[in-house]
Amino acid sequence: MTDRIEVAATELRPLLEEFILWARVNAPDSDPELVGPAALWHRLAFSQDLGTWKRADLRNLLLDRMPKVVDDPDAAADGMLPAVDAYLTFLSETGRLTTGSDSLDDLRAELDDVEEPFVELMEDLIDDLEGDEDDEEAGDLGDLEPFAEALAALPTIRLRPDTELAAAAREVPLIAQARDLALWVGSGRRMGDDTLLSDAEIEEALAAVGLPRPDTQGPLAEVVPQLWNVWNLAVDLEFLEPGEGNTVAVQDDTSEWPFDDDEDVLDAWMLGLHSVDYGDPEPADDDLAMALAGLTRNLLVRLLLAGGSRELPELREELARAVADNDELGGDAWEATGDPLAPVLDWLTGYGMVEVDGDTVRLTPLGTEGVVHLVDDSDIEVDARPAIETMSAHELLVLSAELPEEEADAELAAWMRLREPVTAAQELLEAAAEDEADALIRVQAASVVGSLGAAAVPAWQAALKQPSLRPYAATHLSQLEVEDAPQPTQDDTYWLILDMWTISAGLGRAEFVGSLRDIDPEMLNELLEVIWKIPHAHVEELLDRISQVHPDKQVAKAARRALFKARSATP
Repeated sequence: MTDRIEVAATELRPLLEEFILWARVNAPDSDPELVGPAALWHRLAFSQDLGTWKRADLRNLLLDRMPKVVDDPDAAADGMLPAVDAYLTFLSETGRLTTGSDSLDDLRAELDDVEEPFVELMEDLIDDLEGDEDDEEAGDLGDLEPFAEALAALPTIRLRPDTELAAAAREVPLIAQARDLALWVGSGRRMGDDTLLSDAEIEEALAAVGLPRPDTQGPLAEVVPQLWNVWNLAVDLEFLEPGEGNTVAVQDDTSEWPFDDDEDVLDAWMLGLHSVDYGDPEPADDDLAMALAGLTRNLLVRLLLAGGSRELPELREELARAVADNDELGGDAWEATGDPLAPVLDWLTGYGMVEVDGDTVRLTPLGTEGVVHLVDDSDIEVDARPAIETMSAHELLVLSAELPEEEADAELAAWMRLREPVTAAQELLEAAAEDEADALIRVQAASVVGSLGAAAVPAWQAALKQPSLRPYAATHLSQLEVEDAPQPTQDDTYWLILDMWTISAGLGRAEFVGSLRDIDPEMLNELLEVIWKIPHAHVEELLDRISQVHPDKQVAKAARRALFKARSATP
């Protein structure tokens, strides 16, 4: 289905972009953005032809399909029907409403007929969403939203490099236990009907992972929560996978943990990150257990807000109050568990996220990385960046592209202070050459290196060998009056223009159109006659976009001709 959606969206995009331009003049009170989902699902569910619209299809689209897929029912209730009315009018006036369609008058009559039930459906969705929000407000302790404002106000969090984090992850005891358990399970162990493992198997499994056998007269399965947590972690880590006929089997590469490749190690550790929930206390009473659900995440975020370290007595009192405030059974649950933080800290220590030193508990670098990911998973903003001293040139350029100008300048300055100008220039230009399609990184690197003056000459000379950087290198070497340096060519100038267009296109439609309007139409036409020949990664995409959005029909036509030539020349 995803492929069908992508194909249909690509097919619709030029038509919708033209409609947006038309609506500005002919239907300024409508919201063209609301048409996209309706047009897309009309194409997917009701008609292969974008211009064929029937009354029955329109009714089914609005009353059956849209309530299932609409993102903002409030906006849809107010504006979708007027927007669809404008879109159908656009199709009719531009000759795109096919002869097989119902008439525009009939389609408008259908819109009038479905207006009341459509609005009612949207209002029902709004009520459902408000109910969901109420449920979220009554969430467990693991809900990080109440901390969002405080997290956003935190000073920049500096993350350690992957090599350091991977080294720490390789030493995580719980992952080793999960590996050992999975290897014990073997290639096809049958699970029991009542419990996963028999008592005899549980004893073997406990020995395999180094856990003690509980002293009990009853079934072992009921008194080994830590074993089941390690079992679940093995599943999370993809060390174990279900097999056929109620069996479970070890994955082939499990025995290779800890892996040699740092990226593989961190990917595995991240797979198990949500196992932090296994640290929550588990009293026998389900209601009491629910009152303590999310305690581990709550502790983690409080550590992050405190700069990574807290004194345990104070933290314990704070969490006890939070549990009591969050659930009417919270106080009882806290008392019934004895020491609710014991399983929390045991699991987090075992997963390499915290360390306890006397009465102090602190996040490890791996723990800070993990909490930042958990916060990000909750769609909460937090300013986390690599440590300056470990940041690669490519990481610096990517980060700078996302920051306000003053912050980006500060990051660049701090990074540059740690390097000789010659070395900095070399690293930045090598980073810019990594991806020929990334114009923004290239322009940023060239701008910074250009500020280094003569110290950057060796790096510029090396960059002449890179097609994507040659235009910048030739330009700067010429400006520095370096002897025997090649002069920038006309093709170099065209490349620089294509880079600028790529960046403005990435900023949005308005910025892209604005950058084109800065060029005289006659001059732009002349440029389009030749620029299609440049082997730039985005030349076809840019020509296609110019043909769709430029308000001057002659320019749009010239862009279509250029696009045809570029595509014809592509091997």
